[in-house]
Amino acid sequence: MPRPILATIHTDALRHNLARMQSMAADARVWAIVKANAYGHGLERAFEGLRAADGFGLLDLSEAQRLRALDWRGPILLLEGCFEMRDLELCSRLGLWHVVHCTEQIDMLAAHKTQLPQRVFLKMNAGMNRLGFKPERYRAAWTRLNALPQVEEISLMAHFSDADGPVGISVQLEAFERVTRDLPGERSLSNSAATLRHVDQLAGRSDWVRPGIALYGSAPDFPLHSASDWDLQPAMTLSSRLIGVQELLPGDTVGYGSQFVAEFPMRVGVVACGYADGYPRHCGTGTPVLVNGVRTRTVGRVSMDMITVDLSPVPAAGMGSEVTLWGRSAAGAVLSIDEVARAAGTVGYELMCALAQRVPVQPI
Repeated sequence: MPRPILATIHTDALRHNLARMQSMAADARVWAIVKANAYGHGLERAFEGLRAADGFGLLDLSEAQRLRALDWRGPILLLEGCFEMRDLELCSRLGLWHVVHCTEQIDMLAAHKTQLPQRVFLKMNAGMNRLGFKPERYRAAWTRLNALPQVEEISLMAHFSDADGPVGISVQLEAFERVTRDLPGERSLSNSAATLRHVDQLAGRSDWVRPGIALYGSAPDFPLHSASDWDLQPAMTLSSRLIGVQELLPGDTVGYGSQFVAEFPMRVGVVACGYADGYPRHCGTGTPVLVNGVRTRTVGRVSMDMITVDLSPVPAAGMGSEVTLWGRSAAGAVLSIDEVARAAGTVGYELMCALAQRVPVQPI
């Protein structure tokens, strides 16, 4: 039989989470953000659960081609825009919309020979200081774009750096609105955190929202709120089984470096999952895990192919018992990916995207 590890993609959870974001942004259309192969879930696997979105946002032309191959005929937005001149021809052929965030991209459009003018989203750097025109340069960029016959329509866009924390969005929203108040065009502002946390402040101010992480069942502001607080369901379950059990006496150690020392007689289970599967190596003793749906903890270091777990809360567990590393157990118990990520000093995004190719994936 194959090694007993499996990632399950829950189509029902994707549908639920998308509907949740649509309800939170009732006056706006929704881009489903599917960059990074749908946050590690697989673009083709995630599509069925997200096809009720108004459009899809991604980075790579290859991902856009894969969406069109799935017979998606609606809007697709390239979130980082075009990287070279020839990308514009593919945008024309595939009917892609694209972000313009720098002068060089305007130069490419000005030099592009086409009979099909393009729909662009002009991005403002309202304080994130990654991509976009700073507020004092934004109107000049809009004026230049607006004069180009290669441009059909200009939408206006910004990205909030602190929608998930105490700083909030007020300063960056004010900068965006001050500069764009009298400019025509649709607006796109909100990521997952802004859509969930600042719904009243943004009501009527954004024609498009851009949820990403929330679609996949992770809370954008964990640990202040959990996924269940926001009524989000895990879209990925990483599960395995026990492939061994050890009986420890006081003083026995577990794993490389003898990092864990038993203080009393106990049983530990060996799980077929390790950092080569995408489970974070930095998860130390105490990381939550479910065995037969019962919450327990990891002990010792994560190895390449195995982790060890405390079986004290599950005395009946043994060879073949189900282990849920994150997501839904067969018994219905849920372990949030955010809790596991926190134990590793990272975020749920990274764990989703880091799922290893050797792990079988099954959509249901």
